[in-house]
Amino acid sequence: MSRCGEEVVSEESEEESNGVNLMEFSDEILLHILSYVPCTDLVLNVRRTCRKLATLCLDKSLTHTVLLQKDYKVNKDKVKQLMRDIGKEIYQLNMAGCYWLPSSTIDHVTRCKNLVKLNLSGCHVTSLRLSKMLSSLQHLRSLAIDVNPGFDASQLSSECKATLSRVSELKQTLYTPSYGVVPCCTSLEKLLLYFEILDRSREGFMLSGQLMVGESNVPHYQNLRIFYARLAPGYVNQEVVRLYLAVLSDRTPENLHAFLISAPGSFAETGATKNLLDSMARNVRLDALQLPKAWINGSGLLQHLKFNNPFYFSFSRCTLSGGHLIQRVINGGKDLKSLTSLNLSGCVHCLAPESLFRKAEDDIDSSILESLVVSCCNLRHLNLSAAHHHSSESIGNHLCQLLSRLKHLLSLALPVCSITDVGASVEKPPSTPNLVPQTFGRKVRIGVQTYPRNLGDQTNQKIESSVFWALMGSLRFLETLEIIGSSFSSAMPRNEPAIRNSLPPCVRAQSVGDSEVAAISQLTYLQSLTLAQLPNILTGSGLVNIGLQCQHLRTLSLANLGMMGKVVYMSALMDMLKHCKCLRDLRLEQPYFCAGAQFFQALSHCSSLQRLCIVSRSGTLQSDAVMSFMASCLEVIMCHMFMGESLTVCKNLQQSIVRSFQAERPALNVVIFPLLHEDLTEVIRDVPMRHLDEITLFKSRVAEEPPNLWW
Repeated sequence: MSRCGEEVVSEESEEESNGVNLMEFSDEILLHILSYVPCTDLVLNVRRTCRKLATLCLDKSLTHTVLLQKDYKVNKDKVKQLMRDIGKEIYQLNMAGCYWLPSSTIDHVTRCKNLVKLNLSGCHVTSLRLSKMLSSLQHLRSLAIDVNPGFDASQLSSECKATLSRVSELKQTLYTPSYGVVPCCTSLEKLLLYFEILDRSREGFMLSGQLMVGESNVPHYQNLRIFYARLAPGYVNQEVVRLYLAVLSDRTPENLHAFLISAPGSFAETGATKNLLDSMARNVRLDALQLPKAWINGSGLLQHLKFNNPFYFSFSRCTLSGGHLIQRVINGGKDLKSLTSLNLSGCVHCLAPESLFRKAEDDIDSSILESLVVSCCNLRHLNLSAAHHHSSESIGNHLCQLLSRLKHLLSLALPVCSITDVGASVEKPPSTPNLVPQTFGRKVRIGVQTYPRNLGDQTNQKIESSVFWALMGSLRFLETLEIIGSSFSSAMPRNEPAIRNSLPPCVRAQSVGDSEVAAISQLTYLQSLTLAQLPNILTGSGLVNIGLQCQHLRTLSLANLGMMGKVVYMSALMDMLKHCKCLRDLRLEQPYFCAGAQFFQALSHCSSLQRLCIVSRSGTLQSDAVMSFMASCLEVIMCHMFMGESLTVCKNLQQSIVRSFQAERPALNVVIFPLLHEDLTEVIRDVPMRHLDEITLFKSRVAEEPPNLWW
């Protein structure tokens, strides 16, 4: 027995000697490995394992920048211990979107005496707490905060104002009409403003931007280089941003090189804004530009503005013709190799020579797109969504063929009708019965003809010869792809009731379906995928290919695929989810979606999933299946479901999830609510902005902002 035991020990020792000891790696390799571990784990756990790791975990390369913005497991005690252990070593601290941390957590930031950059967007900070914290951060140069109702700049101490006077970069999200801390920042070079002010208070009172007029201080823009403003829907946001711009119209900063205003809907030009734009045309040379559509449409502004080495243009929703785009922006084919990001979403005439007598559905002029591709050959982000870009059958090259020349593309957004092969769209799609009865009264269950799950040889041959297949094959390093129907609109808009009816898809898009989805599986490095309003999805078999081949996929958004009366791709979706081990965010929007046991069992294979959003006008759910899913997927911290169930069912399930999992998941955010309920907008306003902006609300995100706008 002893001899046998000695042999076993000997064999184990031999295996250990032949194995790889992590601690034998060089410090450089170990530091690189440790850089992927959250800082809280490094400091509070990993460094306690051995002496070597104790030293490495406190290396400056790991403690210089602390990122907590998506560390959903961090809590107040961990932050307190982290600041106590390495506070003096931290130079950059990002706590953006840590909505679950109590406001008292901010008090511990005062230990970080050497902070240069601090991001507290999404954290609730009162005026007094902000004053106390900033008074001790004398080296601070970059700050991001929220300005909530009740903010009072008069409560800021002289020491706090002294710190703010040295801040050169400020990002401010406004939930109430206010200048915030802008008047105190006399050295500003970069100013980012996000206007999220609602037109009505919770009590139902109308708000007004004129509340700001009584403030004694005004912004200081003399050193400004970058001005960015993004407005949520609402007239109050427009009123407030005009007050910010009024100072700019008096004297335009000489060093201004990026001027960007993103405003939905109609934002009329005024005398003050016209003076500002005229001054910019005379005195500055820009590298980045975005303006509301009313400021560009019908004006000769673009002809007079001067550009240096532009890296970002956004003409979203402007009536900019292709002729104007080439002559006034690209300057007749001028070399624009510096341009890396271009947003033309909603520019229905941007690929046509003139827009006066042109219909939105007319064919594009391929020579305009070719000039764009040749001049802007280094584009990395391109958005052509929300328009009908139809390639001509007889003239020029197909849109997909021209775009395949842009070898540096990392993100791309296209309308569904633009990817169909010329001639294919005129063919009628397979006839399918109408699943929604055109009569009143009780719903009738109607059968659906079945389709083979696997594409045949003939179909595969047709797929691989398509222009879209070739495009996907040429953009091997694409990370973000959006294919969105030109007439698609989400059933859940921002500050309005849910949309009950949707517009039909473009005629040219009728043939786009499973084969085009299968072509996407060539994108090995794909991280984010959005598919909306693809009418010819019959089985969803292409989704399985994506699940198998795109192993880096982290974000998936599917909306209104196939026939509206039935989720025809459910089986394929469940097969796909079993392979999505890296998937973190999933958004599904489809009428009649059944969130049942089989779906959630398949979704449980997504072990990295953190956020789930389902929007279904007549959808149903099984409460037991949802609870089992939440129990098995320990990383899920956001569960939003806007379904067709009753208010009682939704509330009971929401309360059960919160009661069962909130204690062990501090960041848990659960909203389960009837989609068509009249109080939906009131529920939406309580959703943390991080989730609302990134996943709950549907929108095109390609080239939405300049790259690296904030750290």
